[in-house]
Amino acid sequence: MTVSSIRATFIGMSRTVLSMLAAAAEAFPDRAYALRKTESGWFSRSYSELRDDAITLACSLKPYGIGPGDTAVVLAEGSPEWITAEFATIYLGAMSVPLSIRLVPEELPYRMNHSEAKCLFVSRNTVDTVLAAAPGFERRDLLVVFLDDDTESIQRVEALGEKSGIREVLSLGELLETGRIAAPAERAAFVARETQAREDEVVTISYTSGTTGNPKGIMLTHCNYFVNCEDSVQMFEVPYDFQTLLVLPCDHSFAHTVGIYASLKRGFSLYFVDARGGPMGMLRNIPTNLIETSPHFLLSVPALTANMMKKMISGVRAKGPLISAIFERGLEAGIRYHGNLFHRPSLGTRLRALPAYLLAKLLIFGKLRMAFGANIEYCVGGGALLDLQQQEFFRAIGVPVYQGYGLTEAAPVVSSNNPRECKLGTAGRPAPSVEVRIVREDGSACAPNERGEVVVRGENVMAGYFKNPEATAEAMRAGVLHTGDLGFLDQDGFLSVVGRVKALLISSDGEKYSPEEIEATIAAESPLVAQVMLYNDHCRYTSALIVPEIDEIRRRRAEFTPERLLNELSEAITIFRKDPAFKTRFPGQWVPTTFQVVTEAWSVENRLLNSTSKLVRHKVAEHHSDLIEYMYTDEGSTWHNHGNIDACRVVLG
Repeated sequence: MTVSSIRATFIGMSRTVLSMLAAAAEAFPDRAYALRKTESGWFSRSYSELRDDAITLACSLKPYGIGPGDTAVVLAEGSPEWITAEFATIYLGAMSVPLSIRLVPEELPYRMNHSEAKCLFVSRNTVDTVLAAAPGFERRDLLVVFLDDDTESIQRVEALGEKSGIREVLSLGELLETGRIAAPAERAAFVARETQAREDEVVTISYTSGTTGNPKGIMLTHCNYFVNCEDSVQMFEVPYDFQTLLVLPCDHSFAHTVGIYASLKRGFSLYFVDARGGPMGMLRNIPTNLIETSPHFLLSVPALTANMMKKMISGVRAKGPLISAIFERGLEAGIRYHGNLFHRPSLGTRLRALPAYLLAKLLIFGKLRMAFGANIEYCVGGGALLDLQQQEFFRAIGVPVYQGYGLTEAAPVVSSNNPRECKLGTAGRPAPSVEVRIVREDGSACAPNERGEVVVRGENVMAGYFKNPEATAEAMRAGVLHTGDLGFLDQDGFLSVVGRVKALLISSDGEKYSPEEIEATIAAESPLVAQVMLYNDHCRYTSALIVPEIDEIRRRRAEFTPERLLNELSEAITIFRKDPAFKTRFPGQWVPTTFQVVTEAWSVENRLLNSTSKLVRHKVAEHHSDLIEYMYTDEGSTWHNHGNIDACRVVLG
């Protein structure tokens, strides 16, 4: 089809994800929609095939009583089958509940019970979680469907018996076989849903990652997704022949909207990270999959790009002093050459920077760029704060990371930089259909560059929290979503988000400050620092917990004694007090006076990070309460103490 005929297919459609799928199946019938890695290569389902699979699965699930008002949990890694399960649920008029495969068994029962799940889609990778969590399920007639036809896993769940409340265990393959013999009238009824579904119907219930208390179920509608997808493809002017590797899990709202649903608008192909080997295997497979799939763009989060940046810098430095010098000078020159991308540097500045920049591009940057595959044009970052250093680094090497801002309650995209308009250090301008304001505590509007709470209005804003009217009323006031995020709009209309309103440091005199920007900068500035958490709860000074880059330090073991390592780590913080380039960047009272070295990384596995890899502050503070208490003693009030020397010995191994 020509571009004009493709566009015509989408004109006049109803604002639902089902109408988007139907239009995509007509406009791009044979184009690969979703692909997963197998022993024999990449298994794919085209747009028309996946639509047919979803309708077929809906036909076979209907006799099990799944319909409007019901919910189906999807607990599996990303795959064509994952998308099939979700769309089948929506064809049935039920609500999909996408969950993270990194949930621990203790976290699953609440989500299953609160959502009143009638069906649970699982895979080989999540069966152990289900088996451990099943005794906590309240429903006594649960249907379990395996998205991969793994006989051993199916038998393990069947062995739980009826006492577990599981009604039946089936595979996707057998359900598709059953659905293919459905009467034409039955299939026609589901096809009719593509034009008859209401745009205000709830499509998904997405649970927050739960940094405090029980998570809330965010209800998003057809309209929420439709509008946010339209905004996303407009901002980036996405062509019709792109492909991407989805490195984020499908339950992540960014991947869900801009990957699974926005692809329907442009027909781009979604490669899913090779899931063989489970969650840890997926992380290991990303570099190989990037080379294999050569994505045109990548949806990312700061934790992933930060890891890539540190590995790139470490790899260059291992090449010796000459290459390192060319790299450092070229990187600095590239940053000067591009400026902040909104205010163009003077011609003289660009000409002076050009020789060193071109040399580094020729010898080094092109090779670094290939880590993303041969076709990469840009990345889009969301989900957390992306520090300025990352943005400058990737722009200089030729893989711009366009930072955006969003939250699941807004479906999720609120703002984003993009190839047409970008200002480094910000989260971009608001999306076309989204209104963003910054307000003070009394609700009055902030002036440009004045910090306040970010509030959002638009058709992308959620319907509310599932079975939680109190939380809905708190977040939604007069049709406006109060995000709880702290930020400001500058004089050019670009949004900057600097932290959480409630994730605050509080000094002894009651002053408050959001710590995330300082934490991100400390981690970014030092190749030896992996994670940082600042602490000040009505104390005389601010302290910090620091997790070192243990692998990098042990690789360079010969360079360090415990004392020298401690001195190097201290530079990550003391630079903010001594270096003129940093001294005025943050208020001095919030820069840590002391710190303690933590010898174990904070992770999803030890539950100090949530399922989207964000710091769970109260759990970290509780877990390390002894270290925090120590930092406010005479001995711990300075970083050069016995506790840190001992910790550095452990880190060095």
